[in-house]
Amino acid sequence: MAKNAIVSDKLADKFKTEKETPYTRFIAAEGLDIIDGIYVPDLKDVALKPWARRGGDAVFINHDASRTTNDCYVMEIHPGGKLNPHRQLFEETILVLSGRGSTVVWNDSGAKVSFEWGPGSIFGVPLNASHQHFNGSGTEPARFVSVTNMPPLMNVYEEPDFLFGTERDFPDRFSGEADYFADQGEQKGLLMETNFVHDAINLPLIPAKERGAGGGHIRFQLAKCSMNSHISQFPIGTYKKCHRHGPGAHVIILSGEGYSLMWAEGEEPTRYEWKAGSMIVPPNMWYHQHFNTGTTPARYLAFKYEGVAIRNAQGVPKAWISQRIGGDQIDYADESQAVRTMFADSLAKNNLTPQMAEAYEAEKPDLPPKP
Repeated sequence: MAKNAIVSDKLADKFKTEKETPYTRFIAAEGLDIIDGIYVPDLKDVALKPWARRGGDAVFINHDASRTTNDCYVMEIHPGGKLNPHRQLFEETILVLSGRGSTVVWNDSGAKVSFEWGPGSIFGVPLNASHQHFNGSGTEPARFVSVTNMPPLMNVYEEPDFLFGTERDFPDRFSGEADYFADQGEQKGLLMETNFVHDAINLPLIPAKERGAGGGHIRFQLAKCSMNSHISQFPIGTYKKCHRHGPGAHVIILSGEGYSLMWAEGEEPTRYEWKAGSMIVPPNMWYHQHFNTGTTPARYLAFKYEGVAIRNAQGVPKAWISQRIGGDQIDYADESQAVRTMFADSLAKNNLTPQMAEAYEAEKPDLPPKP
């Protein structure tokens, strides 16, 4: 299966009227660019353009299936500035990349709450609640990255005024609770039910050996939305198990340095270097694997569409289940020796050695037999 699947101009011409969608036409009409979102070396440096509707500067970063799932944009608020009041009939999750500020959220019933944020803060925007973001610095810009599920809704309704101008409260999502954006929330297994995390970079995690390498993990449901997210961390000299899933997982590096391998089935892996601020978005059902080659633990945040999590009959994501029993995760025992050689060579450049022996042994008691 060729990963780019480029066909002849003659065949492409038959579908040229279907290349654009109401969503892509909307972005163009707003005067903004859409750039390839499979890999962004540094979200803090990506170029932006003025977005009059919002009152800041932005760029959209879309993956290969964003017309049917979710999208991503980076927004910057000018020093001493604020964005325009805004509401939307779709969901949004936000990570603050740099700067400090505050957000005010209110509904049509008159209830209003506010909260402050800084680098590493994550929060969800309640469905169709009016909100406004403020930069708390008079000298430095504030920048955030956002993932939304606007594309399918824009493609259905084709009316920006409907999506951005409909007066309708959703009280089960937000009714002006004073503690709505209180830091963190109730923990239920791996899932934390919350609308705001002040510092995702240093948030304590829960052990999750199923993903390999002795790492930590925590999952979120922000603002009761249908999208979801998680944070994973793995120690120095280790790497995560290879897996695949549906489209739209925006993997944003919070700390550490290393690389990821991504490839379509039957193709050779491509290597993508990362550091804090990098973003990787694995295309639909591409294998991918994350490697920590730095001198500190590596941590990433994944904002994603629920459709990414293809689940078994028990509700377990197949990306957590061995391919030996029909899942989409490759056990350490089944990975290529080339994976381990590349990792060892990369660590050697930092005078480090692999710390994977314990992880290799830890999977053996639960390793399903080969079919």
